[in-house]
Amino acid sequence: AIDPNTAPEQKLTAALGEALSHRGFLLLTAGYFVCGYQVMFLGTHLPNFLTQAGQGPWVGATALSLIGLFNIIGTLFWGAMGGRWRMKYLLSTIYLLRSIALTVFILLPVTPWSTYIFAATIGLLWLATVPLTSGLVARIFGLRYMATLTGIVFFSHQLGSFAGAWLGGIFFETTGSYATIWWIGVILGLIAASLHFPIDDKPVQRLQP
Repeated sequence: AIDPNTAPEQKLTAALGEALSHRGFLLLTAGYFVCGYQVMFLGTHLPNFLTQAGQGPWVGATALSLIGLFNIIGTLFWGAMGGRWRMKYLLSTIYLLRSIALTVFILLPVTPWSTYIFAATIGLLWLATVPLTSGLVARIFGLRYMATLTGIVFFSHQLGSFAGAWLGGIFFETTGSYATIWWIGVILGLIAASLHFPIDDKPVQRLQP
């Protein structure tokens, strides 16, 4: 085995090549697109969706506030769980729970209390992916280029954020309804859950003793 204290330092180009040829990194990046899609769709369009469903502006504002509040709890909780359980399985669980929450909410009548319960639930799952995704990058590839590699993964998240916000507006303007975009979010959540499950989360050979 190579002693990491005496081995030559890995170059950025080598780190990028190593990551981009790693199937788990590509799966993680694809999954993060879904995260961005879901959270930005809700952050942008949930208030208008609630208005269209006959709820007052206060309901939408309260929902976003509850998402922010419970996001604090959820991020800390899931981050702590990442130190106890395999992070890829936790990520699969988060995306699956998101899809379930979205499905239940859009199938039930929209009321203030159904909205508040949904907001609290989705808040617990909101940015819960961040510590786990970053942790997986660090575990697989080490800390030397963690910021760079996490930035690449997060770029996919931002592309998903654009898609969620933009497509939500496109579908609403063309159909007068958010139904299609909601169900796309549900399906993408199930896909993301399945993408994370097979990730090889062992450190790369370079880091193994």
